[in-house]
Amino acid sequence: MTRIAAADRRAALVQAALRVVAERGVQAATTRAIVAEAGMSLASFHYVFTSRDELMSELVAFVVAQQERALVPVLTPGEGPADLRDAVRAGLQTYFDVVRSDPQREKAMFELTHYAMRSPGLEHLARLQYRSYYALAENALAVASELTGADWDRPLNDIATLLVVLTDGLTISWLVNRDDAAVESILDFAADAVARLATIPSTARTP
Repeated sequence: MTRIAAADRRAALVQAALRVVAERGVQAATTRAIVAEAGMSLASFHYVFTSRDELMSELVAFVVAQQERALVPVLTPGEGPADLRDAVRAGLQTYFDVVRSDPQREKAMFELTHYAMRSPGLEHLARLQYRSYYALAENALAVASELTGADWDRPLNDIATLLVVLTDGLTISWLVNRDDAAVESILDFAADAVARLATIPSTARTP
């Protein structure tokens, strides 16, 4: 029988946990359910994880890293729209494309957030998740400023928080309704609102 490396076992269990959480919820994501989904034994689980909570913590980090990789075009300075509103709108569109590409992942993340907030001792998982979201949003806003020459009128972390609030609402609304046309209107509104929080110097790039 081929021996599976510990890192590969961890990765397989994390992905199995993601599927179980998305389809059945965190409460149903017992160690037995996860190993059954992964096609492994309980011994395999305890060989690489000390507890279910450790797995859940790694699951949060895994999904956030997935999202960050998918958003690389937004987070990497380079050629892009010269207009700030258009740059923000393009970034939001990329974010939504990531959401639409894997609804199960997004459902799992909401499940994990609620579970962590309800579970004494696990609140740090929700805070970790949102610190990562704020950092991604702040990075994207900094790139938009660099691309367009715009100056944000408020502290970047405040605008990043607002952006996460907007994308959270957009995500849950789409997961419930699956209405792409409504999302387009929301993206336009969000881009307009965020762009108004900046000043465009006379030296900024123009189309």
